[in-house]
Amino acid sequence: MTAAEKFSTHSGPAWREKANFVINAKLPEEGRFEQLWARQVSEDTFELCCIPFFLYDVALGDVVQTREAHGRRYVLDTVVQPSGHYVFRAYFGRSAHPREEIVERLTELGAVVEWSSATLLAIDALDLDHAQQIADFLQMRAGLGQLMFETGKTS
Repeated sequence: MTAAEKFSTHSGPAWREKANFVINAKLPEEGRFEQLWARQVSEDTFELCCIPFFLYDVALGDVVQTREAHGRRYVLDTVVQPSGHYVFRAYFGRSAHPREEIVERLTELGAVVEWSSATLLAIDALDLDHAQQIADFLQMRAGLGQLMFETGKTS
């Protein structure tokens, strides 16, 4: 790692018990990477065991292929087998909004969550129907001014 490189890490990956590897994903900003917990499937193929905090179009359970890039051996290249999961990210800002209550309700709805920081939460939904339930809940809470959210899909 050079002085200019910055890595976002996962301290509590959703599927920690399945993971046996950490791969890197290049983020759009210069020198930025996200380290992803994964389960090695083959020499250069991995199943993601965490919910991406900053990547788009990649989700928990996706099988991805890596390649050598940016001076590293295992850098995410492409999704080879989508899991069907959906990613949301909720940002709470500096407010004292009911974060614990929101996480509790998301968990009751069947979501899996990972904290990136005290203000950023990654949320996993199992499929399209589940994603709609999660989106409806997040939209309602956003309407109350308790959070901002986005989906992890670009299309």
